[in-house]
Amino acid sequence: MIDGSSVAQQQTIRDFGAARTKAIKDIQKRLAMRQRRGFPVLKKKALAHPSMNYTRRGFSLQDGQLHLAGGIVLSVVWSRGLPSDPTSVRVSRDAAERWWASFVVKVDSEPLLETGRVIGIDWGVTEIATTTDSEFDLAHPQHGKTAAAKLARYQRMMARRRPPKGKPASKGYQTAKRQAAEVYGQVARRRTDHARKWAKGVVRAHDQIAVEDFKPKFLANSTMARKAADGAIGQAKRELIWMAAKHERDLRLVDPAYMTMDCGDCGARAKHRLLLSERTYTCSACGVVKPRDKNSAQVMINRAGFLPAAVDRIRLDSPTETRAA
Repeated sequence: MIDGSSVAQQQTIRDFGAARTKAIKDIQKRLAMRQRRGFPVLKKKALAHPSMNYTRRGFSLQDGQLHLAGGIVLSVVWSRGLPSDPTSVRVSRDAAERWWASFVVKVDSEPLLETGRVIGIDWGVTEIATTTDSEFDLAHPQHGKTAAAKLARYQRMMARRRPPKGKPASKGYQTAKRQAAEVYGQVARRRTDHARKWAKGVVRAHDQIAVEDFKPKFLANSTMARKAADGAIGQAKRELIWMAAKHERDLRLVDPAYMTMDCGDCGARAKHRLLLSERTYTCSACGVVKPRDKNSAQVMINRAGFLPAAVDRIRLDSPTETRAA
């Protein structure tokens, strides 16, 4: 007989069943990839952090406290009020040994006033986002670089106190591990906050948003991997998409194929790709000269169909092709 709430146990079994098939496929794919590349197959040692999901029958909110099935009462420090009655809650612990309660709620859209403005967004590494409106260019905050010294200190402490194989970790090692996790968490929260504030500003000021459908995974194998990871391009993209949906803005993801070869002014396509080191775009057809990323941001607007009145001689035959008419 297992002690505890049957509601939480049954929900855990359902969650496990739903995730098991996908997890097995992901593991098999990763192992096959490592074997093809000649890497040894490593076994996972660390266990997942504890978490428990409660559906509507398994919890309630009373006087600001969270009551869970089984007579468990938790005093919650609320970050903000709930917009509607929650349908489920997941209680989990992170690497810094802090407990969190994540509620699933229904959120209504919040339409904003029309501004009549259009913006194109191109992702990068030197700047996370370059836009057609320089006011909304997203500079690289370098949160990870700022915290690197403190993180390295805790990692050295962990290395000195690492327990022998098969031996339990000391309190000093666990303390250093928790401190390193707190630094990681602080950096992650700063990145999220920075991206969310930027996305809010973009959505408030523009009705139509053309965004490069950029997938930054390939940067992990390049010399720009560290800086790209610190910039958290994927996080900024997710926050922008979510914010646009919340406020009912017209956001369109654009295929970035041949982006550096097209002219944002006349739509002509160059015969050769620009090298990554070439940061200035020069159109051989109309003679326009502008920064490479600014031109790409304008190409995003053209491909999305948000054509300003000043742009002519452009025909969109497909979402991924722009050429002179």
